This record gives sequence, C-alpha cells and structure tokens, in this order.
Amino acid sequence: MPARPSATIERRLDEAAAACAAAGRQLTRQRRAVLGLILAADGPLTAYELLDRLRESHRGATPATIYRALEFLIAADLVHKVESLSAYVSCADPAGEAQGHTHAAQFFICRQCGAVAELEDEAVAAALATAAARIGFAAGSAIVEVGGLCAACAAG
Repeated sequence: MPARPSATIERRLDEAAAACAAAGRQLTRQRRAVLGLILAADGPLTAYELLDRLRESHRGATPATIYRALEFLIAADLVHKVESLSAYVSCADPAGEAQGHTHAAQFFICRQCGAVAELEDEAVAAALATAAARIGFAAGSAIVEVGGLCAACAAG
C-alpha cells in the first residue's frame, strides 16, 4: 500500500478539486489518485510508471485508466507532458492563470539525474511569437524543452 500523501500534496489535491469544480469538471477518485502520484514523484513519470504505482491502490487500473486521467489533467492545466521524455509532471503554477500564467512553459531537463524544472519566461514566449509572426506562422502554443545539466549535477 502506498504511503499516505503529505499535507502539502493533500492541499494541492484539494485545490485541484476546487479548481475543477469551479470549471464545471470533476476530479474523480482515479484522477485524484493519478495527480497525487505525479505530485509525490521526485521527477517525471511515464504512463506505465504511473500505471504500476496506481495498481498498488487501484488493482483494476488499465492503460486506458491512466491515459484518460492524464488527458483530463492536462486539459485542466494540472499536468504537463514532457514530450522528449514521454513523461508527465505537475504544473508548477496550476492556479496561476488568474495572475497571468499561460502554461506556455519552458522545461529544463537534466540529462544526468532526470530532474525537470518548469519556468514560464515571458521573454522566451514573446521571442517565439515574434519569430513565428516573421514567417507568417500563427502559433497556438509553444512549449520549449531544453536538455542539459541541473545546478546540482553541473556542480559535480
């Protein structure tokens, strides 16, 4: 049986449930469990890693269970897919849209330890929009993934 989520994770799950309810969506028990696993993880998790962990508490879980939950969580801006890793991380600022958070994130992925840091730099988003406009491209969304070394791994 997995450990009970920490108070911080429980708070974030409650906030996610409230945000979903305010948007007319429901954070079901399984969706909440998947989000809890992502929040508790030390790094990004693939769908099958999530499935293995979810089966500890939800024995009948299938790949479809995970993919449906992930689809919902991404649409609700609670989770991001890191495309280069085919893995999922929680949004660093899921409630930030009211303060201008647009979910046009930049992800910095450590190639040594696998850590993923999310940043939303308006200058990067503006530069991408300018470049797109220069070639007549109507950009819808821009998520940038940068590989390298995190500070801890770079230090040695």
